[in-house]
Amino acid sequence: MDLGSAFRLPPERVWLNASHQGPLPQRAAEAVQAMVGWKQQPHHMSTPEPFVEIPGRLRSVLAELLGAGTDEIALANSSSYGLHVVANGLGLEAGDEVIVAANDFPSDVLPWLRLKDHGVVVKQLQPEGEVLTAEEIAAEISPATRAVCLTWVHSFSGHVIDLDAVGELCRRNGALFVVNGAQGVGGIPVVPGSRSVDALVGVGFKYLCGPYGTGLLWLGSRAMDQVSSDKLYWLSALTADDLAREVLDLDQIEAPTSAARHDVFGTANFFNFAAFAASAGLVLETGVDRIYAHNLALAERLVDGIDPARFELQDRGPVECQSSILFARPLRNSLEEVGARLVAGGVDVARRRGMIRLAPHFYNTAADIDRALEVINRV
Repeated sequence: MDLGSAFRLPPERVWLNASHQGPLPQRAAEAVQAMVGWKQQPHHMSTPEPFVEIPGRLRSVLAELLGAGTDEIALANSSSYGLHVVANGLGLEAGDEVIVAANDFPSDVLPWLRLKDHGVVVKQLQPEGEVLTAEEIAAEISPATRAVCLTWVHSFSGHVIDLDAVGELCRRNGALFVVNGAQGVGGIPVVPGSRSVDALVGVGFKYLCGPYGTGLLWLGSRAMDQVSSDKLYWLSALTADDLAREVLDLDQIEAPTSAARHDVFGTANFFNFAAFAASAGLVLETGVDRIYAHNLALAERLVDGIDPARFELQDRGPVECQSSILFARPLRNSLEEVGARLVAGGVDVARRRGMIRLAPHFYNTAADIDRALEVINRV
């Protein structure tokens, strides 16, 4: 995949860490520069664009990426924000149950654990493998289960959960299926409504290559009806024209009925959101189907090229649905030494659970992988 000058990555390095941060594309960097100019010359901010058009543009791009309606998208600053919106908005009471994976990323567990003080039962299930299966959840789900919250692509293994099977189980049992898509959105095709997902959260700074402090929340019809809002943000309910009125009757202001009622405060965050819209737009134009195929090919190139005498590659899960995230355990040297040598050699990866995590994305090329393998097979 040739993206030309879409990114300005240093030629002497290979960034294989999309699961931590996706690099900002040039178009997004230019959007930030334009927004800096607006702030320096604030007459630009007297127009509707920063307060209405930029968040509206971002919401439209995210909706198209997910195959959703714009009224189903809430703008967020992280996946944790969206998970807290859902956890706090369900009105869970003493005796209600929530199922999570005990080995999941902390952001998927903590919003529910804080509800234990209210008598909510949080079942932390330890999967037999890397991720929970529908069968394992079926053994624990009960009439009291209000939600099942799981990561779509597991941060510590790269394994992908079966959204269809778990979602169908949840629907049969009257529970909401809440999914953290931080490691999947932008890298793997998904249409939430068609996969029995009720709520999907994600971040902008990984596979969507946006700025840090950006995220999204998608709510399907079941979640939209059940997740209430505990705030009424003026910018989601009013416009500049409303403020220009001689008399503004706040008693007549109503919260939006769309997912926008859950927007993070400060949706006119034009430094971040203009860039996020630009980067997500690049992903949309490139096509997530194409990106997924490209990333899988890069992952296979890594699998075929890594020296088995130096690294033990971890199982990637069922072939029918794999991510492009790889985990490799060093066999000859300590993880710290391997990590230091990779950085010195210009190859950037993450260290997780005693292994290196390699996460290529659409800005990487086959030549990048070959250069990385030269370094990896020397450490």
